[in-house]
Amino acid sequence: MKCRHCGTELNHTFIDLGSSPPSNSYLTDETMRGPEKWYPLRVLVCDQCWLVQTEDFVGAEEMFSEEYAYFSSYSSTWVKHAREYVDTMVGRFDFGSESNVVEIAANDGYLLQFFKEKTIPCYGIEPTHSTAQAAREKGIEIIEEFFGVAVAEKLAASGRQADLMIANNVLAHVPDINDFVKGFNILLKPDGIATFEFPHILNLIEQNQFDTIYHEHYSYLSLVAVRAIFENNGLVVFDVEEIPTHGGSLRVYAQCSDTGKQPVSVNIKELLDKEKQAGLSSIEFYIGFQQKAEKIKYDLLTFLMNAKSQKKKVVAYGAAAKGNTMLNYAGVHSDLLGYVVDKNPMKQGKYMPGSRIPIVEEDRLKQDRPDYVLILPWNLSEEITAQLEYINEWGGEVVTAVPKLTVK
Repeated sequence: MKCRHCGTELNHTFIDLGSSPPSNSYLTDETMRGPEKWYPLRVLVCDQCWLVQTEDFVGAEEMFSEEYAYFSSYSSTWVKHAREYVDTMVGRFDFGSESNVVEIAANDGYLLQFFKEKTIPCYGIEPTHSTAQAAREKGIEIIEEFFGVAVAEKLAASGRQADLMIANNVLAHVPDINDFVKGFNILLKPDGIATFEFPHILNLIEQNQFDTIYHEHYSYLSLVAVRAIFENNGLVVFDVEEIPTHGGSLRVYAQCSDTGKQPVSVNIKELLDKEKQAGLSSIEFYIGFQQKAEKIKYDLLTFLMNAKSQKKKVVAYGAAAKGNTMLNYAGVHSDLLGYVVDKNPMKQGKYMPGSRIPIVEEDRLKQDRPDYVLILPWNLSEEITAQLEYINEWGGEVVTAVPKLTVK
């Protein structure tokens, strides 16, 4: 396989998680009667541009189908982040009623609703029908397509260029990262701004976040890699911030290379120096991550088997994609984990891909009074732990597996 960005032959394995189905391919009663497609989940690293990337197996159309079940609005933490983002952008760049805002991967309108509240013109581009419909119900215009050069050219030709383009947690999800980024150069106005948020691979490695690896994430990103990709596709990074979302992310600010007017921040050099000192531009830094993932796997299995032998009941909270990576890598099924609770009605009544563990409503916790609740989306553990405070009434405890097994 060759690097998705620079075309270099890939010879270095970052991690091999065996095989699993796509992490958001939840099963129904009907599909439970049939086979699932499992694909290898192997991640490689380019020793030229330092883009870390999954091996090619699954097409985007299969993973982001009309039944796609991830809705951003079901996380209060994420909605709060979106509101604060909008306030920050308006305050810093003075966007108003004469501006045009475009969000790529707008999901269910969780973010654009706050621009709409401020009467700032906006529209979203979102390929999954289920979430696009939810956004439309909020009164947000959605173009239901995968974004890239062709879509950008069509929109630019019809006078729909943007003062601000937003791409939160989507840069990692695109198979053709060059085509995707080049589309921003086309759709931005000459002095327009684009922001991208994505999990920082430095945190993924240092905090053992291997479960954020799944087929929908084609890329695992550093500033050194992103800056090179942008520069080769007509964008230049002018600022960067470290933010706490998804276990530690970057917010990168970019503009058109030849027409952008924003001054370049010293934050860029400081973060590049931080990455260099950590070793992100050396292949040795990426060696050994496999063993860290294996330790988390074995610790979780030991905990679940000990609970089983002691006749303790363990269930999970949050039918998240990262949870599916964890459960399938560890080989966990409903004999060790009775069910998974989730607030999203689009997931309730379905089953986790691979492990086939049933997904149920939260009322089941109060009925069954389990001994332990394993939080699968550990990045939301603070929000979920507060929400589950009532399990203390019967002595229930909360468990997380990443970055290490914790019971409290």
